[in-house]
Amino acid sequence: MRFDPALSAQQAFRHAEVELGSDWDTAVELEETFSSNAGAIAREAYEGLLAIAQHYPNAHSFHAFCIYITWQQVTEETIARHFETGLKLCEAYLVSHEAKEPRHIEQITELHESFRAGLGLEEEDDIQVEFRRDTPKGGD
Repeated sequence: MRFDPALSAQQAFRHAEVELGSDWDTAVELEETFSSNAGAIAREAYEGLLAIAQHYPNAHSFHAFCIYITWQQVTEETIARHFETGLKLCEAYLVSHEAKEPRHIEQITELHESFRAGLGLEEEDDIQVEFRRDTPKGGD
């Protein structure tokens, strides 16, 4: 990666305060728990942060933060669920047409590729594209 997801997470989190309103204090507590622990305690804090994100679909900095910390979860506990979560978060972030920081878009695009690769969803080669094109489409 051409950037440090942990540093990007810190930067995105600092910008998320105005996005979260009354949930900011809870987010700060969860982030502190996540950052200073490992294992089950960090995982619970991570899940709590993702739950907050669901309540704020337009909190772009906070969503970027969640994507960056999902990569941290992948490095801590390399399981398919974290790759899948990261992939979903990236796709939701990149699909929306709201104004976002170009740096986040670039970095999240890179993470999206990494989450895909971690799940074995690499880019299709020419043979796979040709096969898909030549395969009859379904129907009765």
